[in-house]
Amino acid sequence: MFEKAAESPLVQLEQIDALQRLGISYHFEDEIKRVLIKTTHSYNSCNDAWKRNDLYATALEFKLLRQHGYRVPSEVFNVFKDENGGFKACLREDVKGILSLYEASFHLFKGETILEEARDFTTKHLEEYMRVNKDQSADDLVILVDHALELPLHWRMLRLEARWFIDVYGRKHDTNPTVLELAKLDFNVVQSVYLEDLKHASRLELEKNHLMIHIKWWPLILITTDR
Repeated sequence: MFEKAAESPLVQLEQIDALQRLGISYHFEDEIKRVLIKTTHSYNSCNDAWKRNDLYATALEFKLLRQHGYRVPSEVFNVFKDENGGFKACLREDVKGILSLYEASFHLFKGETILEEARDFTTKHLEEYMRVNKDQSADDLVILVDHALELPLHWRMLRLEARWFIDVYGRKHDTNPTVLELAKLDFNVVQSVYLEDLKHASRLELEKNHLMIHIKWWPLILITTDR
């Protein structure tokens, strides 16, 4: 599904991010791996106009590569700092970019102070954004920011996130109907498998408890029978 986006690395990364949040990325493991390998080969190259000075694109790329085990340097965010060493004040206007950096900041290694600073900076401005826009509960960006502040994506359970994101993805103006339908079908199939596993586990537990009751009372039964 990535062929149409061959000339747009950002669109490819957005597709990967959506597939992961929808819980269906495991169907596209080979394609995703090829895209990410290509991304790492061009990382910090001169052919990066698509993300240069773009906080959203830079943070999304960083997050996805870290999620998949690539040790990309956090210094990539230095370009977004001012002469005093803090993140540029103008970034507060780029809510989509700040949200992307917020999610990326949770993929830090010990001692990466720039990501700790990024988390503090983004949390502050996202909370401010929510205070101003708290009445815009139907706005897609407001929904995403509120969800992220409640609990970052890195700390969420994939299946629960998938159920929530299916609804969010379905409201997007650029939704891929085929991907959305696959996500719904996949969720229902996986849910049915989990339910069957739960039924089986419950049945085994009941059988175990029943057996333990027999074992516990068997000596008394023998004594009663002997009498």
